[in-house]
Amino acid sequence: MLKKERALAAVELLKQKYPDAKCSLNYETPFQLLIATRLSAQCTDARVNMVTPALFKKYPTAEKLGNANLAEVENIIKSCGLYKTKAKDIISIGQDIANKFSGIVPSTLEELTALSGVGRKTANLICGDIYGKPAVVTDTHFIRITGRLGLTNSKNPLIVEKDLIKLLPKNESSDFCHRIVLHGRETCTARAPKCENCVLSGICLKKGVKK
Repeated sequence: MLKKERALAAVELLKQKYPDAKCSLNYETPFQLLIATRLSAQCTDARVNMVTPALFKKYPTAEKLGNANLAEVENIIKSCGLYKTKAKDIISIGQDIANKFSGIVPSTLEELTALSGVGRKTANLICGDIYGKPAVVTDTHFIRITGRLGLTNSKNPLIVEKDLIKLLPKNESSDFCHRIVLHGRETCTARAPKCENCVLSGICLKKGVKK
């Protein structure tokens, strides 16, 4: 089976397993998703979802967050880890969105990655989930599982992104990334993958891998 065929098979198998693919971060606006995703770095989505209700209630818009008191923001997001850096970043993001983009989250990788603390992973999530563009979000689950499937030979996020964007249907890439995350948490875990229960076992090149 060629890489392209294996990728298409993985798309269909995961679509059957997880038909309702969506981001596990809670949000109501594109700006909230952008901020929540920045907070999720080295932190679980579940923890971020516990923190953001208070944050978004106090600072519902980019303008309000951009004018926020740093210490107050730090106190709200403290449990997310790396809170001092994250607080500075999200205030800066609020300022830039309000002042440079008239309150509208930009739609290009170039504009998004120019924002404080926003890398390609976050930018691709916004492009895919908010703007419906072809996007590949290369988190640890995605890198691990696509490697096990033989769809990439790299662990470098940018290389993995470039490898997979060539293989995935444009209209499926964003949802596929969400499904990979669900599959990685539930079945294809890092240390003890449950290969006997895996819907991808028939196309996996490293079935039974222990690390």
